[in-house]
Amino acid sequence: MEKFDSQLNKTELRRYLLQTRQSLTVEEWKLKSDRIVAQLQSSVIFNQATTVLAYFSFRQEPDLSVLFSDSQRRWGFPRCLGKSLSWHFWNCDDELISGKYGITEPHPDAPMIHPGEVDLIIVPCVGCDRLFYRLGYGGGYYDRLLSSPEWSQIPTIGIVFDFAYLPQLPIESWDKPLKSVVTEIGVME
Repeated sequence: MEKFDSQLNKTELRRYLLQTRQSLTVEEWKLKSDRIVAQLQSSVIFNQATTVLAYFSFRQEPDLSVLFSDSQRRWGFPRCLGKSLSWHFWNCDDELISGKYGITEPHPDAPMIHPGEVDLIIVPCVGCDRLFYRLGYGGGYYDRLLSSPEWSQIPTIGIVFDFAYLPQLPIESWDKPLKSVVTEIGVME
């Protein structure tokens, strides 16, 4: 695997990290995902949370789906509405649909989740850095969410494969650091 070039801009860096992620074999992806799940299950912040917002794996993001049958927690997942995320409760037997960008999401009729009900937000990332800044897909959905006052105080965990946990990302004034990052190697808080 090529050495990370710290001079890449966000677009080039995103392309490089997505290509690297897509190049994982199914076996590597599954093994690394399972290790991330184990790391997440060992984290204090996760174990203290009862209502958790998460994501359904897309474009070979780390797969956390084995967690979603955990009846100790209430799970919420996003729907893309315009330029915002709308959060809905979801249980294992609830209907799912293919939403904007082909991302799996809860049915629009699923009960909504409000910020005051949420203990933790698990954030999908293309990359993260040692200061817990994240690189997303570039749509700004999580940037807008995490910048809004009602969501900004909820603890966040970025999920990323270790190859995408970088020394430093290019950041913009609107970027907000996450509370912690989990890779298959460990939990960084």
